[in-house]
Amino acid sequence: MKITIKRKYRFLVALALLLSILVVVISNFTIEFSAQGKTFTDPILIPKNKVGLVLGTSRMQVEGGVNPYYAHRINATIELFKAGKIEFVLVSGDNGSIYYNEPTTIKKDLVKGGIPDEKIFLDYAGFRTLDSMVRAKYIFGLDSVTVISQKFHNERAIYLAEKKGLKAIGFNAEGISGQQGVKVQFREYFARVKVFIDLLLNTQPRFYGEKIEIK
Repeated sequence: MKITIKRKYRFLVALALLLSILVVVISNFTIEFSAQGKTFTDPILIPKNKVGLVLGTSRMQVEGGVNPYYAHRINATIELFKAGKIEFVLVSGDNGSIYYNEPTTIKKDLVKGGIPDEKIFLDYAGFRTLDSMVRAKYIFGLDSVTVISQKFHNERAIYLAEKKGLKAIGFNAEGISGQQGVKVQFREYFARVKVFIDLLLNTQPRFYGEKIEIK
């Protein structure tokens, strides 16, 4: 009797593990397939959009030093603006406390890089990628946008945007290799599963607020 129960338990655990892996694989494939031909690394080849939406991340690493994901997104945004492929920049990030303000920090570095202050708009309620995409459409009134982040992030953002009625392409900031890159890519697999859970539950942004026109 005990042996039979153990076998059933092992079977159920194995089945649950197999289904979990299958969900991760399907989620990843669906998002990658959907974004095919919609992300670019060359500013000459990317279509022009009125607004580039740079997705926020922390400037500093926990262990010290500038976060390379942050630095590459700043550089990509400046490159795209100077190439004339966007007219305005919308910075969307976390402003969860008085001690942490991604949009303002990013704006300061963009201005240092040569983008005029008046060309930069801030979304202080971009707590998640979903929030950033939905708010770009409903708060900032965009019908199309160029998302600026690393390729894996752009693919997820594009999928979410299009599911929410926002046409999106992505300009890929330089990625990161090594242990740090592997850890982020691993987390991305589960973030992609969360995309489908959010869509199924019709998850909404934490905040909406007054509409802002970018002009």
